[in-house]
Amino acid sequence: MSNHADRFLLFVCLLLLALVGAGCKRAGEAPGRAADNYFRVNLGTEPPSLDWSLATDHVSFNVISNLMVGLTEFDKELKPAPVIAKAWEFQEGGRKIVFNLRDDVLWSDGSKVRAQDFEYAWKRLLNPKTASEYAYILFDIVNAQEYHEGKIAEATSVGVRAVEDFKLEVQLRHPASYFLAITTFEVTFPQRQDIVEKFASRWTEPGNIVTNGPYRLSSWKHENEIELIANAGFFRGRPAIENVRMFMVNEKTTALAMYEQGQLDFVDNHSIPIFEKNRLSKQRGFKRVPQLRGYYYGFRTDRPPYHDPRVRQAFMMAVDRSVFPSILQGGEIPAPSWIPPGMPAHNAKIGLPFNAVEARRLLREAGYPDGKNFPPVVLAYNTEEDHKLVAEAAQSMWQRNLGVVVKLENQEWKVYLKQLQNNPPAIFRLGWGADYPDPDNFMKLFTANSGNNHTRWKNKKYDQLLEQAARELDPKKRAKLYDEAQKILCETDLPIMPLFWVAESTLLNPHFSGLELTSMARMDLKNVRPGKE
Repeated sequence: MSNHADRFLLFVCLLLLALVGAGCKRAGEAPGRAADNYFRVNLGTEPPSLDWSLATDHVSFNVISNLMVGLTEFDKELKPAPVIAKAWEFQEGGRKIVFNLRDDVLWSDGSKVRAQDFEYAWKRLLNPKTASEYAYILFDIVNAQEYHEGKIAEATSVGVRAVEDFKLEVQLRHPASYFLAITTFEVTFPQRQDIVEKFASRWTEPGNIVTNGPYRLSSWKHENEIELIANAGFFRGRPAIENVRMFMVNEKTTALAMYEQGQLDFVDNHSIPIFEKNRLSKQRGFKRVPQLRGYYYGFRTDRPPYHDPRVRQAFMMAVDRSVFPSILQGGEIPAPSWIPPGMPAHNAKIGLPFNAVEARRLLREAGYPDGKNFPPVVLAYNTEEDHKLVAEAAQSMWQRNLGVVVKLENQEWKVYLKQLQNNPPAIFRLGWGADYPDPDNFMKLFTANSGNNHTRWKNKKYDQLLEQAARELDPKKRAKLYDEAQKILCETDLPIMPLFWVAESTLLNPHFSGLELTSMARMDLKNVRPGKE
């Protein structure tokens, strides 16, 4: 090669370094070291809300979980461990829990986190004016459901109160073995009443929001980027990484290119194209983690023709779920039932099998022989390549096995969530990851009073079984109750079609360590540090 060529190549490399912050690399080489004390991740999309009384999705919670801490957190065995609550005591046979709080946890403005901040946050979550979809998660508390439904006007009647500045008392309607796990979930984290009331709907914007976690919200360029900065006053010590930049790159090929060019340090399923998973699995920093997460299609059950359980059963039995792992190549497991592997009461024997002949019979019995006169099917999903491939597979199987015409519709995530809340499509895609690792969390999603139940389905027997299971402390008896409830959910009434259980594929820049993604799928950044594992 000539000297001129050498100089030209050097010029190109220097230009690329200036543009993308990465040196010239050979194909397949690990990403370079990130800029000093920066860690860069891709959220994939704009968080719909950083108000943890209103957030419902993993994108929002992945940001919130780095800004905030609550009473407890999960340890490596997914058991609740102390955070702000240094200890707790069960009284009255499990009907009362008294949390003793640390007195050295500070808000980012320097004031102490108090029990009153938890009482306010929990009652705000339950307040019908807040319109939180997660209010039902606290219905085990005395008078919580009655207050949320407007049957009781005064929040003072709800069984949660700050006895002292650092003592919180919770009165339950009945013993609930899983309630302690609920206190790990972001929607139960404390809030500052003065901040929320002062700034109203803008209280989560930078400059307004007050938090208590390892990071503070430095900037939020909507639809583009969020920047977090280390919280020097965090009671567990300042994180090793000073700055976290969270991008909102929806296009997977673009996000992966950014990782391989050294512009991102961590990517997950939302940034890894399906056709690249096998290649990337051979790279340093790649991990595949089974998740307590299910992927399903929901039916709008209050409108014909999907108000007829036979139609829903036909659609379920017309889909061969075994094809999805080969389509998605991410370690998925076909899901005939709803409670995922690794969770108590998991039972893969429950559910309807693929049977095209039986599916056609059911549709014929419902009045649509070979799909004749069946209205056009609209299947909706949020914009992402994985969801498109799943939808196209379902579309093909329904058209082939049932003779129905299927139209696919996709929308950006925030728009899609709004539609689900206001006017759910006839058939829609959603996933559900564990907020706490107990079947109560998965099964209560579809109760009549769940704000996250977009199927409009109600079944008193189902709700009664879950109430019995919540009160039952014997694991074997609990599992039998959940079996009975799952048969209603996944065999007879079938407001949803479980499709598969999910695994998370991740890539961490080998120049960093300390990011451990668990089956709960939270992107916990407080222990990330420069340096190899």
